[in-house]
Amino acid sequence: MSDTIEILNSRLFLVDRATLFDAFADPQKLALWWGPEGFTNHISTFDLKPGGSWLITMTADNGTNFHNRWSFEEVVPSQMVRMTHHEPVHVFTLEMRFADDDGGARMSWRMQFDRTDENEAMQKFLHAANEQNFDRLGRLLEESQDDR
Repeated sequence: MSDTIEILNSRLFLVDRATLFDAFADPQKLALWWGPEGFTNHISTFDLKPGGSWLITMTADNGTNFHNRWSFEEVVPSQMVRMTHHEPVHVFTLEMRFADDDGGARMSWRMQFDRTDENEAMQKFLHAANEQNFDRLGRLLEESQDDR
């Protein structure tokens, strides 16, 4: 058995790769879709470069705040971002890839955690939460297309 847990999510969006990447790279857009359904976000720091930080407070629909701290490890514009989530819980690495695919662009996420009982228990929840992120992103991209 491996010492790590991987969670993989991938979705095709009917936009070009630069538009898809911009939905992440622009913190005003990112705040509109990041996190599971029902969350709102306040991004206080977003320095998208290797060694840069990302500080985001995610607020659940019940008013509970979750302060999250990330660091960017590698950034290749319109291709890949690798970052580490440090707190509040679940230290993990997230690698996001952006690729041209079948008339649109595909975003793929690979989360890597140390194997613990708690992280194993969170796998299904996190996979579903990532799909909700993609749902929210898809709606934002559709609205942006409709505004044109």
